[in-house]
Amino acid sequence: GYHYGVWSCEGCKAFFKRSIQGHNDYMCPATNQCTIDKNRRKSCQACRLRKCYEVGMMKGGTRENV
Repeated sequence: GYHYGVWSCEGCKAFFKRSIQGHNDYMCPATNQCTIDKNRRKSCQACRLRKCYEVGMMKGGTRENV
């Protein structure tokens, strides 16, 4: 569905919501370039959140803003 300004799965929607509400300071154990895809999205929270922002997720993104 359409969540936070982009089309995303329910898992990424929930992860982004928890991340922006909890003010989490995730740290990548590698080089901040982890591959985030359907199979490996849970391997690095820092890179997953970075990808959320890269694809355009935003705190105030709602369907009305489209």
